[in-house]
Order: sequence, then C-alpha cells, then structure tokens
Amino acid sequence: MNTDVGKLLPGGYCNSLSHYSRYLTREVTIGDVPMGANNPIRIQSMTTVDTMDTLGSVEQTIRMVDAGCDYVRITAPSIKEANNLAEIKKQLRLRSYNVPLIADIHFTPNAAEAAARIVEKVRINPGNYADKKKFNELTYTELEYQNELERIYKKFAPLVKICKEYGTAMRIGTNHGSLSDRIMSQYGDTPKGMVESAMEFIRMCEDLKYYNLVISMKSSNPQVMIQAYRLLVEKMTEEGMNYPLHLGVTEAGDGEDGRIKSAVGIGTLLEDGLGDTVRVSLTEEPEFEAPVAMALVNRYVKRAESSMPAEAYSENEGVVLPYATYFKRETKEVNNFIGGSMVPRVLVDISRQNLRDPYTLMSVGYRYDILLDKYHMGDQSVDFVYLADSLPSFTMPANLKQVYNYNTWVGLKDKTNIHPLFSLEEYVSTSNHDPAINFIVINNDDIAGEAFGSLQIDKTLVFILETNSEHGMADQRQFFCKLIELGIDIPVVIKRTYNPSEFKGPLGDLMSVEEPVAKLQLYAGTDLGGLLTSGLGDGIWIDSEASDLDRIVSTSFGILQATRSRISKTEYISCPSCGRTLFDLQETTQLIRTRTNHLKGLKIGIMGCIVNGPGEMADADYGYVGAGPGKITLYRGKQVVKKNVDTKNALDELIEIIREDGKWVDIEDV
Repeated sequence: MNTDVGKLLPGGYCNSLSHYSRYLTREVTIGDVPMGANNPIRIQSMTTVDTMDTLGSVEQTIRMVDAGCDYVRITAPSIKEANNLAEIKKQLRLRSYNVPLIADIHFTPNAAEAAARIVEKVRINPGNYADKKKFNELTYTELEYQNELERIYKKFAPLVKICKEYGTAMRIGTNHGSLSDRIMSQYGDTPKGMVESAMEFIRMCEDLKYYNLVISMKSSNPQVMIQAYRLLVEKMTEEGMNYPLHLGVTEAGDGEDGRIKSAVGIGTLLEDGLGDTVRVSLTEEPEFEAPVAMALVNRYVKRAESSMPAEAYSENEGVVLPYATYFKRETKEVNNFIGGSMVPRVLVDISRQNLRDPYTLMSVGYRYDILLDKYHMGDQSVDFVYLADSLPSFTMPANLKQVYNYNTWVGLKDKTNIHPLFSLEEYVSTSNHDPAINFIVINNDDIAGEAFGSLQIDKTLVFILETNSEHGMADQRQFFCKLIELGIDIPVVIKRTYNPSEFKGPLGDLMSVEEPVAKLQLYAGTDLGGLLTSGLGDGIWIDSEASDLDRIVSTSFGILQATRSRISKTEYISCPSCGRTLFDLQETTQLIRTRTNHLKGLKIGIMGCIVNGPGEMADADYGYVGAGPGKITLYRGKQVVKKNVDTKNALDELIEIIREDGKWVDIEDV
C-alpha cells in the first residue's frame, strides 16, 4: 500500500493554508484508465436511459465520452440489467469505444457479483448492500453489533473475491441519506456515521487483501458532504490508508442551482487538493454534466505546486481551522445590520450601470413603480450597492445602503444610508469617518504592514477582503486565521473579482448555458462557498465585467442558499435521473418549480425512483418520488403520506399536503 499521504497540517490533512498540491492517493486500476496517484483527475457521469435499452445506452455513453467522460456509470438494479451490461460493452467495443464501465448497485448482491465479471468497476452503497434501511431505531450490545458486521462480511466477501479474480475495481459509495439503520442507531445521521459506514467496508476489503478501492461521501447538503470527505481523509490517514476519492454532491438539482451547489461542495474539496474523479449530478442530459465537471477540475491543472511565500504563514504556528467540523467565526454586529448573528450580506458594484434610470435597480432586486413612485423589494434584493465615484440622478430606495469611495463620500451633503469605502492607508490617515459603517479594502499581506498596526479598531469597521493570489481561497483563509489568532472580531465581506479572460476555454459549445455564466457560477461557488461552509465571512461581493448584473446577483444569493447561510428561495433536491427513473425528471422538476418556487425556505425532493427516495432526500421537507409507471409516492420528511398517486394528480396532491401543514403561500401574497 502507498502510505506516503503527504504533509499534514496539525489536526488536518491538507496544506490549503500555504500552497496548492493534491493529496497523494494510491493508484487504482480501472480498465485502461487508472485513477489516483499522479494521474489526472478523471471525469465521469451516468446514463439515464433504461439499461435494457442496449442501443440507447450505447449511444448515450458515446455522447458522454465525446463530451469528456473518462468513465461511464450504468445502473444495474437487478441481475437482468447486470447481465445486459455485457451486450452494452460489446457494442461499445465494436464502435471502438473502450471507456471503462461502472455498474451502479443498490440492494442486490447477485447483480453486483454478475456485473463484477463484466465491467471494470462496481459501485456499492454500504447503507443498503447487505444492510437495512427501514428508518427503524435499533439498539445493539457490543456483541450484537459485532455479529451484524460478521453477517455483512459473509454477504460481502463473495463480491470482493470476484473483483480480485477479474481485476475489477470497486467504489464504496456512502450517501448521507441512505445510512443503514444500524449505523444511524450507533452514530446518527452525521458525517461521522457516513465515514464509519465506509470504513467498515474498507476494513473488510483489506482483511481480504483487496485494495482496488475508490471511496465517496455524497450528500445533497454541500456542508455535510465537505465535512464527511475531510473526516474520511483524516480517518484513513490515521489507519494508514490513502484510497482515491470520488467527489460529488448528490441530487444537486438543475440549472444554476445545480451548478452552484456542485461547485460549493466539489470545488471546495478540489481547493484542498482532494479528489481523483468528479461526477457533477445535474437534472439535465448527462453529456451536459461532463463540461461542468471539467470546468471545475481544469482550474487546478496549472495550479499544482503554485506556492505562496513561505513567510506568509507557518504550517506549524498560529490558528488551524477545524476542517472536519463546522466552526463559525464570531464577529461583532455593526450598525445592527452586518456581522454578529446577521445573515451574510450581498454587495454588488453598480457603478458601470445606467445611473440615470431607476429601472436599473431591477437587476439588484428593487422594482421601480413609476405610478406610485416607489420601489418594491424581493427576497433577493441586495443589501449594499457600490457606486465608486458615480452619483445617481434618481432617488435611491430608502432601505438600500450605498457605498462610495472615500473621496466622493466626503463631498456628499446627505449621507443617510451612505457609507465610505477606504483603502487601509486612507482610513488610518484621516479622522473623518462615518459614525455608522466604514468599509476598508484589505488583503492578506496588509496584516503584516505598518498601516494595519496603526489601525484603531472600533464598532464601525467592516473589512472588504480582496485577493490577487492564484490560490485565492487559501490566501483569504489565511487572513481569517490571522484575525482569529489576533482576537479581532471585525466583520468581513469576501470579495472576488473575475476577469473575462478567466472564462475563456474550450467548453463553450458543450455547456447547457453560456460559458461565462456557467464559469462565474462555478468559480464563485467554489471560492466564496468554500469559506462560507467553514463559517468564514459576513458578506460576499462578486465582481465581473464578463457577466450581467442580474446574473451576479442571482449567483450571489445562490451561493448563500447552497451554503445554507441565507435562504432566499425554495430549494429543490432533484436527482440527475438514471435507468431506474420512472418519469421525465427534467420536465417534472420544471413543472414543480413553476408552482412552488415562491415558497421561500422550503426544501422539496424530486426523486425518480424509490432507490433515490426517502434516503437521498433526507433533509427535504417534502418528497415527490417515483413509485411505478405513472405512480408517485408523496412524503412529508421521511414519512410516506400518500402512496401510488396518479402522476397527473401528484403535484396537486403535494401542494394540498403543504397547504394542510400551513406552509403554503399564495403567489399574490408574496
């Protein structure tokens, strides 16, 4: 076994406070495309057609490979589908496509054992492979628990022996929502339970001298997913393991929400150097998933070993964040509006917009009514607008706070709801400060400078944290660590600026939306989401001339929603579809969205079949799950409310359940 797992931070596993490098894993053989070690980060996706539709599976696989997939996964819910993988593989080889195939297994050991003789890799879920998920609360003595492990070992060992004989790789894929009753009873629905679920099966494999393993810790909640992967690596390191990691946010959803949620989870871990293969799960055609995964991964191809100055931070000194647990940095509340217990604030630059027209503010969530001469706000109305040195020729909304460069702010007579933006040097060199909020632009290097040493800290200060570093998240994370070490509780707005050149690349024709839009969502989702999921940041500011202002605003609120730090809309936990799906997921998701997207804060799970049913949508408030052809089962949380509802009535029935619970709001009342 390759036990060189790299240098570790105290209590951690990565060097994301100093420079970028990949966590070194062992190499795993998957057909002719090895994974892990120094191999490229591999891209994969999953077919959505019926596995028994051989031609459809072959053609969809070819589209996925042509879009950039290194591996293709195909569901095998029973031995019938598992055996048909041989025909699919044969037809692909006849067309000169040698892509390694992965069989996706749930519940059925005999299907896994058949598939392991055919394809290059099988994926099993320890939560339902020889274990049970019935939402029962169980109690075990130590002996009873060990007996259960021995029972699972006996059922699992035949698959391992077949994989060894045929050279087949295996992914042990834990899902947050499908932990077995045994694990739930022992560890709860926690990242620790996810990790232990996988570790039990890894230890069984090692006992059988089988090491061709890949591990995943997937969840629809990016924060849970991030914590689980980090905890897994710490646990593997403790036990001398370094198996490759498959990264993914399960049931991420469609469109902008799916891309942002995937970026928050996957991108954050890629920043830490974790991940050997990536699958982005979108409720779109699978060939559209690969370019999104490639856009996330390609940021790190040229970044490897791009070190920061060694003197910027010592790996052996100062504060080390508890990566595998959530830690919220405590800050003081400024002007009863930002910091402290307040939700993160959104700041955007409107200085380049038409400031002669009040309708310009539509893009930032303020709709102007010319008849009443008033503005209407929404759930995604920004909190601050930056105008630099430009003055609007119309009256601004009374509840929209404006920010101007200091030299312009000084000359304004009416400073109500108007606040200055200083450089650090400007602030310390003048006593002319705002009594409410003073924004100071700062970067990581400034803390070591003379101006920062002269800073008089008071209750009005808010930092705007910028970075020009290629490894920007690490640079900004260093800054937060230094503030914590110094005991400084000033709120921080995280700012990232994206130049149009950053969005250029070869993926444009393959994206389901315009490439600059998608990449803004992916890059900002990674850079800002990674800090927010670690409890860092009291606000965000995305700036880019490559994107329309309304896209910047929706991306900002989308990141806050994905990190569960500020809820401004309905959240849809929607599976990406596969051969088990019993209805048109894309069409159904859009239909449900059109009638429920005004229900702010509600989480609705939309699942194609019972395999991805109550488990995968574990933290959803309501669920819409395929139960059979033309039939839907409706859930309230994890509990079935109505079974086998006709598809044509299912959405109305779901809305009625929400209404009965007192959570329905008519659109005209929003």
